[in-house]
Amino acid sequence: MVRTICVALAGLSFLAACATVPQDAEPPVSGEGPCDASAAQGLVGQRATQNLAAEAMELSGAREFRWIPPNSAVTMDYRSTRLNVEYDENTVVTAIRCG
Repeated sequence: MVRTICVALAGLSFLAACATVPQDAEPPVSGEGPCDASAAQGLVGQRATQNLAAEAMELSGAREFRWIPPNSAVTMDYRSTRLNVEYDENTVVTAIRCG
């Protein structure tokens, strides 16, 4: 019984991998949604602080914020309302992008 269930689940996962994506579908690009990181690029190179986060949110128009520490794994889900700010071991901002 357990073997039958495992085989069925393996077959379903194989079929899911065969799903097609419409040819006209394009991945979202930063700045096309409610968040536009271009205005916040002047903050790159500054120390990562709560004040910087607030300023970056205001400049970008983002509704959500995410710090990305060095050597961190993050989810790959795209959110057009989220601002991502990466920083290095010295807490200096290295990148600002939407998504």
